[in-house]
Amino acid sequence: MFDLKRFFSPKSREVSPREGSLQTDRRAEVGVNNTETETPTIGDVRRGLRQGLIAKYGEREAAAMAREIILHLKGWSVEQLLADENREASEYVINRSQEILQQLLKDVPLQYILGEAYFYGLKLKVVPGTLIPRPETTELVDLIVKENPQADLRVLDLCTGTGAIAVALARNLRFPQITAIDISDVAVKTTLENSRQLKVKLNVEQGDVFKLTWPKDSFDIIVSNPPYVDESERATMERNVLDYEPAEALFVPDDNPLVFYTRIADIGNESLSAGGRLYFEINPRHAAELSALLAGKGYSDIRVIKDINGKDRFAKAVKKV
Repeated sequence: MFDLKRFFSPKSREVSPREGSLQTDRRAEVGVNNTETETPTIGDVRRGLRQGLIAKYGEREAAAMAREIILHLKGWSVEQLLADENREASEYVINRSQEILQQLLKDVPLQYILGEAYFYGLKLKVVPGTLIPRPETTELVDLIVKENPQADLRVLDLCTGTGAIAVALARNLRFPQITAIDISDVAVKTTLENSRQLKVKLNVEQGDVFKLTWPKDSFDIIVSNPPYVDESERATMERNVLDYEPAEALFVPDDNPLVFYTRIADIGNESLSAGGRLYFEINPRHAAELSALLAGKGYSDIRVIKDINGKDRFAKAVKKV
């Protein structure tokens, strides 16, 4: 076990006569050096965390995690950390950092440990039982915001999870009316808390995508980041995902990988307005198959869009007028 305290303790430095206080140490007057034990600083703790994480996570990720832990524990900005990392670290910061370090070495996701994740510039509550928002999903939000500048759009977010997409759209579209749906009671509760914390208005409901229906012309946009990882892909995934994130929010059967998209496309045909749009995050493995499915269900202007890493990650389709 990596002991954070051993990384920076015991630590001592030589104190010169100039540093000695005449009031507290008369030996300074005759030029006798003192040995003074240093209290660990915030910077010491950050460096210790990084050192303890490097072997498992690599230099870059370890440094990012160490910084994030300190910012969370201190409630600081990055600027404050740079300015004040030479301040003494409290026992709370040292002990809590050690606890977090040990959890990370057991593959517990940092977002679950801290209870939060950043998405589209927003700090979201994240708890076990909800999928941790991924950076690539911000690109889906970007796409929707850029393509839909009009006001008062009616948006349905299916399989909402933490409400990340719904909350980000509520903050960035013009006066939208957003409904967010998830089958998980934990997800619904978390989405409600995030909407309240970030002061956005959402209609949040618990429901099963395969059973819910809406009247004709209920929505202008339907967006979903549903389960899309093939069961056979488990063997290639990291332990921190497999052991801690909810499998029901990740995996679909190998023999029916588009099961959620098929149902959501049907919901779109039933409840989208003419010219309404579907937006999906997708598994690159099934991009061509999904495009064919959407075309077969009568959608037009079908596009598969690559993410920042060049992977087929998003799909868009339009309900015919």
